Amino acid sequence: MATIDREAPHILVVDDDRRIRELLTSYLAGKGFRVTAAGDAGQARERMRGMTFDLLVLDVMMPGESGLELVRSLRAAADGLPVLMLSALADSGDRITGLSSGSDDYLAKPFEPAELLLRIQSILRRQPPRPGSTEARFGACTFNFERGELRRGDELVRLTSRERDLMRLFVHKAGQTLSRDELAQAPTEGARSIDVQINRLRRKIEDDPSFPVYLQTVRGAGYILHLD
Repeated sequence: MATIDREAPHILVVDDDRRIRELLTSYLAGKGFRVTAAGDAGQARERMRGMTFDLLVLDVMMPGESGLELVRSLRAAADGLPVLMLSALADSGDRITGLSSGSDDYLAKPFEPAELLLRIQSILRRQPPRPGSTEARFGACTFNFERGELRRGDELVRLTSRERDLMRLFVHKAGQTLSRDELAQAPTEGARSIDVQINRLRRKIEDDPSFPVYLQTVRGAGYILHLD
């Protein structure tokens, strides 16, 4: 039996077609994801009450509550769970309706499994860690924000307490630009001090600190951390 990676992204697949549901579950599990399945929106809600997910792969047309209705309900409740919609409705109007409901992407059936995988990977790269996640990955580095540990490959990288605080803030707000004021630990900590701390962090996480890929400067605004 294959070992399950407890840190792998957890995907909830929701489709009333059992054959498609089983195929998607098998395919995504084979690509290294943790996968849970549900046959309708009601089952999906039960799964979400008991588990934390990183992505919802959702069929649009289902008996009872449709995929569109489920997404609208999640967004109305301020649930930011990423959603990839699957639908046999392929017209541009249907796609616009799906995206307008709050989904992150829309893929028409039939589709190539490789395209589904690429779209899932693209959505996950854009997301900060969800509640229940403990680690964030960027390049060769992994940061566990509960323990405040940074690893580069298998090597534990020493962080100062200030660097640890900055990393927790960047990971918590990954993909968002943070001003120097937001990063300052106290009103007396000036912009120059923040810049020095950022440069030190870059030497620990970037392959080439002079040309950062992950911890980047947003000219005139501050800094941003990009996750994989």
